[in-house]
Amino acid sequence: MTVPIVDASAFGQLHSAEAAKAQALAAVDAEQADLLAAQHKLQQDEALHARAERDRVRYQALVDKHEISRSDYDARATESLSTTEAVEGDRAAITSAEQRIVEAHSLVTQREAQIDAARSAPQQVSDARSKAQSAVGHVEQARADLHTAQLNLSYTKIYAPVSGVIGRKTVEVGHPVQPGQALLVIVPLDDIWMTANFKETQLKHMRPRQIVRIHVDTFDRDFIGRVESLPGAAGPLFSLFPPENAAGNYVKVVQRFPVRIRLDKDQDPERLLRPGMSVEPTVTVR
Repeated sequence: MTVPIVDASAFGQLHSAEAAKAQALAAVDAEQADLLAAQHKLQQDEALHARAERDRVRYQALVDKHEISRSDYDARATESLSTTEAVEGDRAAITSAEQRIVEAHSLVTQREAQIDAARSAPQQVSDARSKAQSAVGHVEQARADLHTAQLNLSYTKIYAPVSGVIGRKTVEVGHPVQPGQALLVIVPLDDIWMTANFKETQLKHMRPRQIVRIHVDTFDRDFIGRVESLPGAAGPLFSLFPPENAAGNYVKVVQRFPVRIRLDKDQDPERLLRPGMSVEPTVTVR
């Protein structure tokens, strides 16, 4: 990477910096003139305010004695308030003018620095080249920091794997959490199904996709669903301690099989059903 230096360009930058400095000095003079005008206006408004305040105090005493009307006093009070606001505005204008003068002086300093830089332009070429190379490294570092910040930002949002309602939560706002900690239990409501324990004698003609009428005791109404799947074994065989006949005496007992029934999607638009409700399913097998 090369940085060409041209003498004519350097002289042009020098003349431009000197002209900018002259403009900055003129701006300082203009701001100082504005400051003097603002100070003069403040003196006038303070005199008006002092007179208006004296009149207000005098009219206050007269209105207390019922020698003048209330409207006369209100006029003097309004005038005093107006002059007070004018004085405050003048003071604010003076503060602003002083700030602008400071900024104008700072601009003059900047222009002087630019003049010095223009005069020493050839000596600054190597510094410019080093700064350019350093800036490229800073850009790469900034991109890496940005990527890390975006990644950390993504960690501040925790998304639930399913939609539904919160059944139980173990944290509150402001509590620290650890990786792997359970925060809450979500009850999904979009995919409703139920398990009906039918006797084995009732499964003869039962097949998947058969229509089921489900009566819900909570709402005393019926919903429509379909048989989703038949069980692979009787319910007791899936218990923690399945029954065993060690004595060898077999007694025929009607077993119950858990049949999964899926509720049709358009049956519960208000999402009223909740896990654990009691239902009475009736399967249409023919």
